Amino acid sequence: MKSKDPFTLIYFAWIVNIVSFTGSMFFSNYMMLPPCTLCWAQRICIFPMSFILAVGFLKKDKNVVWYALPLVVIGWIISLYHNLLYYKIIPQAITACTSGVSCTAKQIEYLGFITIPLMAYVSLTITLICLLIFYRNTKKDT
Repeated sequence: MKSKDPFTLIYFAWIVNIVSFTGSMFFSNYMMLPPCTLCWAQRICIFPMSFILAVGFLKKDKNVVWYALPLVVIGWIISLYHNLLYYKIIPQAITACTSGVSCTAKQIEYLGFITIPLMAYVSLTITLICLLIFYRNTKKDT
């Protein structure tokens, strides 16, 4: 996907991130669903990206990928682990969730399979793909 303006990818990643941020706030503040330990760790990665991606897009900073990528990769790894744990692909004995809400607790499930951990994973995956394509497209331009 090569567009005329590679920053369209940063804008799209920002929109995805804003939806994630808003959804997270909706689930915890409106629906009163407390986040588990792994959800908190993913939030720590997702929330600052709202600002990083916005500034990178507005300033047309090609280095934005280097500011956002570490957060996305860390959040993506945590999210992958969370989903493997949630869907019982790995045993719960190695979980980081020892206090508070269980990381495998089913709080919501839309269409029989869309869960909060899956939504976070998809969001971070889309953001990661956008950043990697952006990097590839801008690397060719320099």
